[in-house]
Amino acid sequence: MEWKLFAHLRDAADGQSVTVDIEGDATVGTALNALLAARPALAEEVLDENEELADHIRVLVDGEDPFAAGDGLATAVDEETELALFPPVSGG
Repeated sequence: MEWKLFAHLRDAADGQSVTVDIEGDATVGTALNALLAARPALAEEVLDENEELADHIRVLVDGEDPFAAGDGLATAVDEETELALFPPVSGG
C-alpha cells in the first residue's frame, strides 16, 4: 500500500510516497502505524502529545475524508486503497 505525502511531510519522510506492507483486516489506523514505523520522523509531524493523529493533519482514503465519509481510523483499507496525508495548508 502506498501513502502519498504532501508539503513538509515529504521532507520528514524523505520522499513524496512511502510503500508499507499491511496484512489481513487492515484499517487506516494500522496503515498509519505501518507508515510511522517505516518513517519514524513523521511521528512528530502527524501525532499530538497523546500520540494520536493531530487535529490539523488530514487523511484521505481514495480521495475522501474517512472521518467525514467513513469510520475514521477504523475505516477498512486494502492493498489497492490510495492513502494520502496532508499538513495544514494556507494560501494568500
